[in-house]
Amino acid sequence: MVNKNKSKRIGKRLIAFAAALTMVTASLTGCGKDTAKAEPAPIENPSIYIAPIANYDDTSIRGMDISSILVEEASGVKYYNANGEEEDLFKILSDNGVNYIRVRVWNDPYDADGHGYGGGNNDANAAAEIGKRAAEYGMKLNVDFHYSDFWADPKKQMCPKAWKGMDIDSKAQALYDYTVESLKTILDAGADVGMVQIGNEINNGLAGETKEENIMDLLKQASKAVRDVSKEKGKDIKIAVHYTEVDDVIMITKKALRLSENEIDYDIFGISYYPFWHGKLRGMKNTLNTIKATYGKDVCVLETSFPYTDEDGDGFGNSVSAGDITGEYTCSIQSQANSVWDIMDSVSEIGGLGVFYWEGAWIPVGSDGNSNKEIWNEKGSGWASKYSASYDPNDAGKYYGGSSWDNQAFFDHEGHVLDSLAVFNPKFLTEGNQVDPKIEMIPEVIIEISQGSELTMPETVYAVYNDRSLNGEIHVFWDEGDINNVDTRTGGDYNVKGLIKDGATVNATVKVSYANLLENSGFEDGLSPWTVSYSMDSNPTDIQTKAADALAGEKAFHFWSGSEDEDFWVEQTVTIEEDGNYSAFGSIQGGDAGDHYVELYIKKNGETVAMFGGSYLTGWVNWHKLEVEDVSAVAGDELTVGMSVKCQSGGWGTIDEFCLYKD
Repeated sequence: MVNKNKSKRIGKRLIAFAAALTMVTASLTGCGKDTAKAEPAPIENPSIYIAPIANYDDTSIRGMDISSILVEEASGVKYYNANGEEEDLFKILSDNGVNYIRVRVWNDPYDADGHGYGGGNNDANAAAEIGKRAAEYGMKLNVDFHYSDFWADPKKQMCPKAWKGMDIDSKAQALYDYTVESLKTILDAGADVGMVQIGNEINNGLAGETKEENIMDLLKQASKAVRDVSKEKGKDIKIAVHYTEVDDVIMITKKALRLSENEIDYDIFGISYYPFWHGKLRGMKNTLNTIKATYGKDVCVLETSFPYTDEDGDGFGNSVSAGDITGEYTCSIQSQANSVWDIMDSVSEIGGLGVFYWEGAWIPVGSDGNSNKEIWNEKGSGWASKYSASYDPNDAGKYYGGSSWDNQAFFDHEGHVLDSLAVFNPKFLTEGNQVDPKIEMIPEVIIEISQGSELTMPETVYAVYNDRSLNGEIHVFWDEGDINNVDTRTGGDYNVKGLIKDGATVNATVKVSYANLLENSGFEDGLSPWTVSYSMDSNPTDIQTKAADALAGEKAFHFWSGSEDEDFWVEQTVTIEEDGNYSAFGSIQGGDAGDHYVELYIKKNGETVAMFGGSYLTGWVNWHKLEVEDVSAVAGDELTVGMSVKCQSGGWGTIDEFCLYKD
């Protein structure tokens, strides 16, 4: 019997694939020019400084994930080489030193009517086409099996539709069969597969499984499938496992230990390292070096990226903006290259395999908000389409849209290659690239003083140059008017402008701290003297040590419950010593909370007298500062400052940096 719905789906997929293939062919042969035989057009004189990496091995992996390329091209996106000529993306990357392409693979990223979920609609056939084109330019392929029908990451490892309801043995067999079939499809297309990832960021699960023993069973079958195909095809294909949150050293090293204890057959321990999310570079390098030395495995950074601009190109918003960047980086082409160079240098120093950059060509499509939305849904060139709701209704189905990564590409919003791509060229990694020195940035200048203290501005500020060996202190002249406007009697933030060499400007933020009446206001010393109450079966809170999730310092008050709706409050009581008006604030971030309500409150002698609330769990590190003001109190009154949270099960977040002060 013919399944009409299935036939309809296959038909639509073939039509979509043929359309993409037509676009690809046109891009390769447009204007009567045989692009595949065109002369190399690398970035020969980049405007950025690149230092040589000591003892750099030019056979190291310099990889690029371009999983969205087929749907980008089908959406009308064009790419331009260093000469300003339209050219095939694969050739541009190869000409500039990229030697490995990475592609994600989803089992079945389509709904019952054949509509793609978006994000590239990356099934095995799409991976085969991408791998074939990569091989034509001498680039190997890393096949990143998600073992899901759509995005897989630490917070979401969904079971493919076809495997729903299977017991673990059946699922393991299905995973083996799927891996064998898909890998053969990709190899038979002509891809030069050098690496296969058996899962994507599998910290907390794989293919819908969360129990460790089940995950290990799946990994064993995935590994066996790759080994079997490698043997049959006579190929040397390395197997990689992939984790993230490398800043959590204890967790990452435990993962490596569990793989060893369960005798998982793999070659490469890979991690995601995004410098704006995953802590210091030194920590990443030390963790990988420990795993390499302890377990004798190769190590590799399988994902990284960095923004070259703070501008959004498609109206969907960016995942990372200037406010997320710290240290000696800024949103610039030079800093983008510096970030990649730093990771390459660290991996090279410990003898790692190399680095993959994530979605370095995912640039905007369309010309305005309305046409963008149509293209994202029709072609799948946004991170998710509206059709993904049938599979992932709680995330992609609600927040579908465009690319939040377009400010992290190696191409501007119109597709012109950026000079930062030159950091992949082994010539520059071994010989360097010299340019005239210039100041790239002045790290944020913050001067913190307490109420009533005298303000003294620094005579120098730290300057970061394009050649970072020149970094150092330079003299600054501060604006006297701005200095006089700083009222040290009142808490708050003040801006002071300054001038440095060549007339360049710098800004300093003077933070006059409130005289905080609360103890341990940022939870750096644990919970005491705070108290926690909850109307649930179990306490969903703890003190978490993780700087990336804290507003300041290393610790924050953390909450999560996967089993029941959450209803809790944390508070602290102090006795007032002076008559006057008092105000308070506290901050919160989090997500996956559904319909929820967060409230900051002040109680006086046990009775709530001021409150402010709303829905503020809007995403990771989207911090919201809640404030209540002008509570009258007299000496001897007890004021209680607290925050309450009501949200659905699965809601998560952190609370940090409370303050109670006298106005």
